[in-house]
Amino acid sequence: MGNPERRRQRVSYGEVIKDKMEKTVVVAVTRFVPHPLYGKVVRRVSRLKAHDEKNESKIGDRVKIVETRPLSKDKHWRVSAVVEKGERSQQA
Repeated sequence: MGNPERRRQRVSYGEVIKDKMEKTVVVAVTRFVPHPLYGKVVRRVSRLKAHDEKNESKIGDRVKIVETRPLSKDKHWRVSAVVEKGERSQQA
């Protein structure tokens, strides 16, 4: 029996910055948050490892990633779709 109150998957968008591993890419997710004291909006970048089953995303691609069960020590995200191809992946 499935749990009717299943938790929604978290979705993020980011840019692939490394693709040297097999079936894994490193995605930089940028978010803007206000500084707690001064209020200036500052940029924060999270580097997340994401599972890419078909090795289809390359450096520079914008990808949609969704949270999933832990696949390894660092890998808790999965590439859902390549939103936009980067310049380097179009050349290759």
